[in-house]
Amino acid sequence: MDESDLSRRRFLQATGGAAAAAALAGCSGGGGGDNGSDGNGSGGGGSGNESTPAGTEGDASGGNASGGSGNQSGQQTTEEGPGKTDRTYELTAGTMTTFDPVAATDTESGRVIQNVFDALTNYPSGKINVENLLVSEYETSNSETTYTFTLKEGATFSNGDTVTASDIVYSFERLAGSEHTRRSGFILGDLAVTHETDGEGNYQPGSLGVSAEDERTVTMELSEANPAALEIMAYSAFSAMPENIVGDVPDYDGTMAYQEFSSSNPIGAGPYTLESYNSGTEASVTARDDYHGEGPMTAGSHWQIISKSNALYAYSVTNRNADHPVVPTAQYNASNETKEGENEAGYATGTYQLENGLSADFYRTEELGCFYIGFNCSAVPQYVRQAIAYTNNNQEIVENIFKRPQKAASHFVPPKIYPGGRSAYEQHAQDYPYAPGETAIDQARQLMEENGHGPDNPYEFTMTAYVSSTWATILNLLRDKLRSAHIRMSIKQTPFSTLVEQSRSGNTEGYTLGWIADWPAAGNFLKLLYPPSTDTSADDNLSGFNWTDSDPANQAASAWEKIQNNPEPEAGQQARNEGAVSMLEATWEGVPMLPIYHSVTQHMEYPWVYKDRIGAMGGSRAKHNTVQIGERQS
Repeated sequence: MDESDLSRRRFLQATGGAAAAAALAGCSGGGGGDNGSDGNGSGGGGSGNESTPAGTEGDASGGNASGGSGNQSGQQTTEEGPGKTDRTYELTAGTMTTFDPVAATDTESGRVIQNVFDALTNYPSGKINVENLLVSEYETSNSETTYTFTLKEGATFSNGDTVTASDIVYSFERLAGSEHTRRSGFILGDLAVTHETDGEGNYQPGSLGVSAEDERTVTMELSEANPAALEIMAYSAFSAMPENIVGDVPDYDGTMAYQEFSSSNPIGAGPYTLESYNSGTEASVTARDDYHGEGPMTAGSHWQIISKSNALYAYSVTNRNADHPVVPTAQYNASNETKEGENEAGYATGTYQLENGLSADFYRTEELGCFYIGFNCSAVPQYVRQAIAYTNNNQEIVENIFKRPQKAASHFVPPKIYPGGRSAYEQHAQDYPYAPGETAIDQARQLMEENGHGPDNPYEFTMTAYVSSTWATILNLLRDKLRSAHIRMSIKQTPFSTLVEQSRSGNTEGYTLGWIADWPAAGNFLKLLYPPSTDTSADDNLSGFNWTDSDPANQAASAWEKIQNNPEPEAGQQARNEGAVSMLEATWEGVPMLPIYHSVTQHMEYPWVYKDRIGAMGGSRAKHNTVQIGERQS
């Protein structure tokens, strides 16, 4: 598929009974993990620590668990660990593709990138509160459209060079204009750094509004105020790299061949350096002794690349080769849980008795993501979509299909970043117009009969899903109910990357996908619902809804424009909140998509692991430098 605009998309994938956060479009799923879930991962391979309903990059949301995990106390545990050791942090992962921060479109590559590179800001332990990383301080001016960053003293790249303002300018220029970038939309569109374009709308190299004022001072100009600017820049695509390291942008000749930089010798300012990478087999990083931040507390990290859930279980549980056991949903036994507390979102924490005789600590994090059923609105009429909404019962799905907790979704935007937070989400969900928590077949049947359908004249359409036992079960349940409402839904399965392309080009009637947060703000989800961005005839569409030319679509478009027209971080907050709620209510009425559930990742770790708990942004956003590994039990 054409990846030219993948920078604006992050799809979620669910496989083998566990949800997997898929990285930006078009990447295949499946893989290992460190959270004790099925390990299906996100695009490009799966991970187990941030995906899952029972267990990828998530951070995405709702019910973010803070605190530590090595001792079930729910507090940070790194201080109670053994301190710095020569042990290696052993993990599992899915397929990786590249270690170039501006080119990676999969979560699994992002796990290595996150540990080899540093950006200006960071999500500590995958929590949603952004912190300075390469920046020591910053200030804003000109109505918050000008950012002036002062770089941290003493930060160096793994080749020994000091991180300077010119390096940041070069790194951002690569993100905007490199021939290899797949994330230019992040800096040119979402962050909206000022720049010039040619007659065809293409970025003009060298025109980016980022400049080096001196060795440690960077100035960045935005076209308008952006309340999520610091959060957006925490994404790994904004990572710093040495000026002129590769010559894939004008005016920079490059000192290293691109293939070397992207696959065997990525030079970053992070806590580790890449030691080895064997495609499809393993990757490892080695700790730096000159890292500007805390640690690293281990000798390095090693990822064994495994795609099959049974192999993950054998590797991490039966053979105890990983520091995080991965227990697939099919093998999970809730009676093995000993619940010892709960986090702020009400999810249990405690221990799980493994079949290998060891007890693993577990906790659950509701991620900033949403799995959904989408519709090509130009192919499936609104009344049919509404009838399906009446028939669908998300509460039944999360209670009967998953062995571990999931959050039934009423909105596409997750509870933690819904305007007003979780309580406002729950209160507004009570107004859901399609019999929330029920299967309202009578209402669905009546609606279909009012539009000319009956037992001898059912409405027929095809729902396309990527290969997943989870979605197969959900769709079979829905299909059987729809028959009583004069709807005949056929189910077709296809590879994930194929489905992404088909839905985006308008070659589906209904489909299953998901979205995980690029940054923790409602707008990151709502932009997929902006009707012009759903037009599959346009090259830059963000979703395959084709939701145009209807009153609800017009309402959504007006609401999005209200959000965009009020960018001031504080003064515009109420207007943005009102616009967000209006967009979501328009989505209820127009049903371009049905939100099904917000994934809850189950993290598991052996008792010799001492680390902060992973927050809603997920494990791929968490650096390993503060992780401590004690004596392993054989």
